[in-house]
Amino acid sequence: METEENPSPKKKESDKTSESSYSQKELSKVSQEENPISIQKKDLKSPNKKVPTKNQDVTSANIEPFLNLALKELKINRDKLENELKELYIQKSKVENELKSSFSGQSDAIARKVKGFQEYLTGALQDLTQSAEQLDLVVPPVIVTPSPLDENQKSDIPKEEEIVTAISDTFKPDEKLIRNCFKQFLQQPDFYAEPWQLRRSLETKDIEILEDWFFNMGGRGAQPSLGNRSKNVKVSAGLISILGELYGEQFQTLILASQPERLGEWRRGLQDALGLNREDFGPNSGIVLFERPDSLIERADRLEERGDLPLIIIDAAEINVEIPILQFPIWIAFAASPNEMLEEGELQ
Repeated sequence: METEENPSPKKKESDKTSESSYSQKELSKVSQEENPISIQKKDLKSPNKKVPTKNQDVTSANIEPFLNLALKELKINRDKLENELKELYIQKSKVENELKSSFSGQSDAIARKVKGFQEYLTGALQDLTQSAEQLDLVVPPVIVTPSPLDENQKSDIPKEEEIVTAISDTFKPDEKLIRNCFKQFLQQPDFYAEPWQLRRSLETKDIEILEDWFFNMGGRGAQPSLGNRSKNVKVSAGLISILGELYGEQFQTLILASQPERLGEWRRGLQDALGLNREDFGPNSGIVLFERPDSLIERADRLEERGDLPLIIIDAAEINVEIPILQFPIWIAFAASPNEMLEEGELQ
C-alpha cells in the first residue's frame, strides 16, 4: 500500500525533465513565429528559393493604360500639326493673292511674260533665219509679150527727151560763190576768222587743184598729192570751208587714214586751218576720223538716209580705194607720188 501511494523519486525526476523539454520546444516555436527576421534569414540562406521582383509583378493589364494615354497624346499632337498646316496654306494663298493685286506682283508677272515672249521671239527668229537660208531667192524672169494695141498707143504718145546733167556741171549754179572763195584764199591769211572758215592762205597750184575738182570732176575724183600731208590738209580745209558756205550744217566730213598717227596729223592740221576744237571731231560733230573703210561707208550711208551730204577725204597713204566709196556724190582721194609712198613706207 505504501508503495502505491508514494512513488519512487526517480520517477518523479523523469516526469519533471519531460515537462521541461516540452516547454522549451513550445517556446522555440513561439519565438520563431514572433521573430520574422529569423525567418527571412533562413529563406535567404536557402538556395532553391527566388526573391520576387517588380517587373514580374507588372502585367500587360497594367501597361495598357499607359499605352492608350501615349497614343492619345500623339493623336492630339497630330491634329494640332494638321490644323497649323491648314492655317499656313490659307496664309500662303492670301499672300499670293495680295502679291497678284499689288504693283510689285503685277510687275513681276509682266516681267516674266515679257521674258517668255522674248525667248519666243528669239526662237522664232532663229527658225526664220534657218528657213530663209534654205529658200531659193532667185526670181525667174517674167517675159511679157507686148500686144499690138500697146504698140499703137506708144506710137501716139510723143517721146520726151530726158535731159542728163553732166557731172562737171554739178557746181555750175554756185560757180560765182566758189570763185569768190578762191580769191579770198589767195589773199593774206585771216587768223581771227570764224570757225570753219579758212584761216590760212593757199597758193596758185592749190587753187588749180580745187578748181579742177569742182568744175571738171563735179566733186568726185582723185587729185595728185602736194608732196606732204600738211599741204593736203590745208587744201582740204579750203574745200571744207567752201562746202560749208554751200550746204551749211547739212554735210559732214569723213576722213580715211589707216593709222592713228596719220589721223592725228589730219586733226591737228584742220584744227589750225579752220579754228576748230576737239569737240568738232566725233561721231556727232562736223568731222569724223576713220581707220577702216567699212566703218566710213556705213557712216556715209546713214548720212544719206538722213538727207545729209557726206564729204569723203582719202589720205595719200591709202593705196586702194574701196569700190563702194565711188558711189557717193562727193569724195576726193590724194594720189601720192612714188617718193612720197617710199617715205611713208620708211616711217612704218
